[in-house]
Amino acid sequence: MSRTTFILIGILYYAFTIVTIIVVLNLINKKEQKKYKNEISTLERDKNLIVGASILSELNKVGALINNDAMQKKYDNWCSRLKEIKEVEVPKITDALIEIEEAFEDKNYKELKSKIAALELEIAYVKTKSNFLLDEVKEITLSEEKNRETITKLKADYRSILAKYNSNKEEYEEVKTPLELQFENVDKLFSAFEKSMENNEYTEVGKIVKAIDDTIGNLKMVIEEAPSIILMGKKLIPSKIEEITKIATKMEKEGYNLEYLNIEYNITEAGKKIEDVFSRLNVLNLEDSVFELKTILDYFDSLYHNFDKERVSKRVYEDYQRSILIKATKLDKVSNDINRRIDDLKYSYELSEEETKVLDDIVSEIIEIKDDYNRIVEMQRKGSFAYSRLSKEMEMLNNKLIKTEEKLDQALRSFSSLKEDEKRAREQLDEIKKILNQAKNNLKSYKLPVTPKNFYIELGEAASAIGDMMKELDKRPISIKTLNTRVDTARDLTFKVFNTTKEAIKTAKMAEMAIVYGNRYRAVYKDVEVGLIKAENAFYKGNFKSSLENAINAINIVEPGIHKRLIEEYK
Repeated sequence: MSRTTFILIGILYYAFTIVTIIVVLNLINKKEQKKYKNEISTLERDKNLIVGASILSELNKVGALINNDAMQKKYDNWCSRLKEIKEVEVPKITDALIEIEEAFEDKNYKELKSKIAALELEIAYVKTKSNFLLDEVKEITLSEEKNRETITKLKADYRSILAKYNSNKEEYEEVKTPLELQFENVDKLFSAFEKSMENNEYTEVGKIVKAIDDTIGNLKMVIEEAPSIILMGKKLIPSKIEEITKIATKMEKEGYNLEYLNIEYNITEAGKKIEDVFSRLNVLNLEDSVFELKTILDYFDSLYHNFDKERVSKRVYEDYQRSILIKATKLDKVSNDINRRIDDLKYSYELSEEETKVLDDIVSEIIEIKDDYNRIVEMQRKGSFAYSRLSKEMEMLNNKLIKTEEKLDQALRSFSSLKEDEKRAREQLDEIKKILNQAKNNLKSYKLPVTPKNFYIELGEAASAIGDMMKELDKRPISIKTLNTRVDTARDLTFKVFNTTKEAIKTAKMAEMAIVYGNRYRAVYKDVEVGLIKAENAFYKGNFKSSLENAINAINIVEPGIHKRLIEEYK
């Protein structure tokens, strides 16, 4: 390609780009113009709808119904407001629309956008005023139809109320007069409604309809709740009060203290509340009446539970009264017995300060329990408190008594164990002496050539320990802890002597038996003879273990495994 061709292609691309940009900008501009045009059209339409034909039509209807000054005044006010909308507000909107159209023609889009937004708010405001005015006018033009529909429903409710009253008149005897007066008032209100409708007094009709609605609503509540109120206030509660009073009087004669229930005060207050409920019922005011009477009824029902609780508490109190007296008397007797013997115990045994203090604590606790017991019994005799409280007091006292019993039992076991330990030590002393004598007799019964070296040392230690044990037993007071240590030491050393003696005799017997058995091989086997001579020498020196080992080793030359056979034969 030549240089000229390249230049031509570049010019074509440039021209194409310029044309494309121009086309795109035109398209965007047309789209924006179309959008603003549509918005202006919408604003124009909304302006035209502000004062519609419906509001003029409804005002004309009201004009035909005017027959009093109040109605005329309302009508004049509405016309004045409509005139202001038509002649002041709408022209202002029209002027603003003209300005928007001029800005559109001048393509001043920046200013146009803000003007459109401001006019939208203005139209919405004026339209709201217009709609509000229309609603007020319609309240009059549609009031007849609406009020007729409401009155029809209210008449149906009223007939239902009258029917229920007439079929159950005896249930409403207490409120017969105010009810029938209210029925007359409703009839008068219905007549007033008809008269107002005939005279087109629509400003009064709404008030009359509301009065009828409120009155019938109250009558409906009275018809539904009055029988329950009368039944509770005139029959159920008085019956409960009479029964509760009889039960309370009887229980008080039997010694029950019911002061904490405040029965008389609550009966008086209940009477005042019932009187207030019926005074309000006479003017057909039932607010909270059912709730208040049910609360009173529930209170008197709860008293039966309290009476039962007091009866049960009395039985519990009497059971504790008997059992605590028996236990406390027994404890007192045991405690006195221990206190009488405590000097002997202190003389015989070395008691710790803690052990002696336990007895003092037990005595103090028993005295305190008896004092508390007498105090509670005295309160019961005087009728100072209810059995529900007295039974709790007795229960706490019983728990305290159980703890003192456990403490006393533990002290008794502790003191009993002192004597048992002493008795057991004396029995063990006799047994230890027998074992020591048996060890000596065993040694004498088998005439050993030499007594084992450690026998006399161990015998001396055992004899010394037995002596210490006897000294401890002869002491006053005895330290049981020290005594038990002496007993353990004497027993261990005595058994050591016994085992030493037993082992020495057993080993000597086996050594002697092995030497006798090996004598058969002396003449034949020189090595056996040498071994047996060593065994005999060790035997006569009192070294029985070495003697046995030499004899077995010598015989083992001739008879391997002789050790096992000798043990079996010995057994």
